[in-house]
Amino acid sequence: MIFGRIKPLDAILATAEKKSLHRSLGAFQLTMLGVGAVIGTGIFVLTAEAAQKAGPGMMISFVIAGFVCAVAALCYSEMASMVPVSGSAYTYSYAVMGELIAWMVGWALILEYAVAAGAVSVGWSGYVVGLLEHALGIDIPNMLVRGPFDGGFMNLPAMGIALLVTWLLVIGTRESAMVNAVLVVVKVSALTLFIVLALPVMNMEKFSPFAPLGFGGIGAAAASIFFAYVGFDAVSTAAEETKNPQRNMPIGLIGSLTICTVFYLLVAAGVVGTVGAEPIRDAGGAALSPGSTELANACRAIGDQAVVCSKEALAWTMREIGWPQIGNLIGLAAGLALPSVILMMMFGQTRIFFVMSRDGLLPAVFSKVHPRFHTPHVITIITGVFVSLFAAFFPVGILADISNSGTLFAFAAVSIAVLVLRRTDPTRKRPFRTPAIAITAPVAILGCLYLFFKLGTETKLMFVAWAFVGLIVYFAYSRRHSHVGLGRVEVHEDDPDAPPQPVPPIN
Repeated sequence: MIFGRIKPLDAILATAEKKSLHRSLGAFQLTMLGVGAVIGTGIFVLTAEAAQKAGPGMMISFVIAGFVCAVAALCYSEMASMVPVSGSAYTYSYAVMGELIAWMVGWALILEYAVAAGAVSVGWSGYVVGLLEHALGIDIPNMLVRGPFDGGFMNLPAMGIALLVTWLLVIGTRESAMVNAVLVVVKVSALTLFIVLALPVMNMEKFSPFAPLGFGGIGAAAASIFFAYVGFDAVSTAAEETKNPQRNMPIGLIGSLTICTVFYLLVAAGVVGTVGAEPIRDAGGAALSPGSTELANACRAIGDQAVVCSKEALAWTMREIGWPQIGNLIGLAAGLALPSVILMMMFGQTRIFFVMSRDGLLPAVFSKVHPRFHTPHVITIITGVFVSLFAAFFPVGILADISNSGTLFAFAAVSIAVLVLRRTDPTRKRPFRTPAIAITAPVAILGCLYLFFKLGTETKLMFVAWAFVGLIVYFAYSRRHSHVGLGRVEVHEDDPDAPPQPVPPIN
């Protein structure tokens, strides 16, 4: 019964045929697309978190997270090439494993997008507040720029940027491809400048001890750092526009993830080798939990003079090694580029909600479109309120981990779906076939499970509670109102009032 109520794949593909795109992307274009979509937010905002969990060993954490992303992406690509329509992993699961699994995947994607938008809002706040304090000399009380876990009361700048983005989405503002490209250049240039200035002054003694908290700390940091790679599915979903996808998709995926991993390793080496990355411990020698009140108090006691205490780790590092104006420039780059990430994550969230509502799994009001702006304003406002509350009261590390729990669940489900469909529908056309599927898919599933179980206990409990609430909603409302369950098969991709397709989030 768990695999019942499958949305007919042929109906979905019939719609996709009407919207087939010209195959024009080669391996190089795919690689650059992936680099632009991945590099950015995570490395800006999670470096301090990773340092507190793993110390210099966070460099290994980047490799582990990148590897899991690579094998998951290969599975994701096969499904994206077969089902090239909106809805992401939710649609894929609906077409293969049935309504209940699809519902749970969609429910998990809410965590991926909405909570991630909150995490980026907090990251934006850290850099902008640091820029205001160091470049303009404006002293802002911590009570107003940090949540209660971080020793403050409320992060007003993070809440404000989330609400501003919500308003932009309601009135229908979307960044153009040109603006997108410029912001990618801004982020990559800032990170490149950091590497160029930090690497020449590295001190190798800072790398010892390399793994002060053992391999467990490295794994925990990898689970958090996974956030820095989200966005790689931009390459997977471009399968429909790719020339010779069987050859070019693996090159684009592995190539872009390799370049991003090397980039991240160089940035991490620049931080560790210049200012160190030793975790802060309690009186008993145990490392304090990132985002905890105890860590905030310990940081206050030392005047925030450690990278693990910083809310703007890369800018702080530049100032510490004698480049204060470059630190301010990096803060400015983050301030300019990160709002677009918040916008695209919230846009992706509202699109998932919109598709689920159109399938009858959520109330029809969620897919109501504004008569003037032609945007799904009801669900956009609801999403924006929750994102702003997440940003106001939770630290970036906790939000990133919660977001990762949803992402890892969704990617594991897609990897399972690829295996299932190979068995149940082996003759269906696959523009891209995952290489060595009998190895790649199980490794992807196990990798996602490993990173999930390396998340904090609170995060895992929160995900289980979220999933439990999702099951209650499904059996109390969604199952009885499902259009597929009622015998109505609908695909709404071409509806004139449907909001536009999301651009993949640039992380």
